[in-house]
Amino acid sequence: MQQKRNIQIIEWEDLDKRKFYSLGVFMTMTTRATVYPFTLIRTRLQVQKGKSLYNGTFDAFCKILKAEGARGLYRGFMVNTFTLISGQAYITTYELVRKYVSCYSSDNTVKSLVAGGAASLVAQSITVPIDVVSQQLMVQGQGCELTRFKLKPKMVMATSKHKVTFGQTRDIVVQIFHADGFRGFYRGYVASLLTYIPNSAVWWPFYHFYAEQLSRLAPADCPHLLLQAIAGPMAAATASTLTNPMDVVRARVQVEGRSSVMETFKQLLAEEGVWGLTKGLSARIISSTPTSVMIVIGYETLKRLSLRPELVDSRHW
Repeated sequence: MQQKRNIQIIEWEDLDKRKFYSLGVFMTMTTRATVYPFTLIRTRLQVQKGKSLYNGTFDAFCKILKAEGARGLYRGFMVNTFTLISGQAYITTYELVRKYVSCYSSDNTVKSLVAGGAASLVAQSITVPIDVVSQQLMVQGQGCELTRFKLKPKMVMATSKHKVTFGQTRDIVVQIFHADGFRGFYRGYVASLLTYIPNSAVWWPFYHFYAEQLSRLAPADCPHLLLQAIAGPMAAATASTLTNPMDVVRARVQVEGRSSVMETFKQLLAEEGVWGLTKGLSARIISSTPTSVMIVIGYETLKRLSLRPELVDSRHW
């Protein structure tokens, strides 16, 4: 009975890679579209001084919706979709590193910890330039005073001879390059690594830990996928709480154009105290909860759908 209740982990060598990647793109895009408004809200909350614009997540949601409409909640979304590339790089690195580490250790926590950190390192190297641009677009509108870069007035954009769908994105990209050169697109890279490597390294072990603990407490006939869907948000809340202080620093470095992570951290503490390190935490947890549910259900289902044909009958869920 105990063996039946153990949650089976599908490893890299068990997968049909063609199915895995084609279904993975759809899953990643759906997840990002669902939670993007809360990602935008989190960014604005983290970079505002005190409560100069918003009093919290719900207040920000209402004010943005009222002042900028539903489109305001999706500022920068189109350029952010390029993170699909980093998403595929992340899951590939995670699975390959898990396979490599398994040659030296059978401990699932060790495999998850190392693979999660390595996957985040690779993904952030691709994601940071996209994040720098998308975050500048996120804080336009009500939050435009929070950044050095401003979009052209609507009339100028409208009369441009070469107006394109990504006109605003191009405008921001040009401004960043003129101000900071190529290095400007990797502003906050170290802060991003200090945020997301620990976040990813912590999320996976906690996810597997919570899933295993729930499987021991749940009835024998309880679906494993349900237990995993509960374990995901629990792991996300844990990881978000532990890494939020650095996430606040990362957002300020990238949006305000700061160069020193340590100086930004000291100034944040001096101006807003310890509570400043919790800014955007509720929005982060709110966005990470559905993200984790969708990732867990989507990712675990994706792996099951991608099983090599000869292994389908050998796996029972």
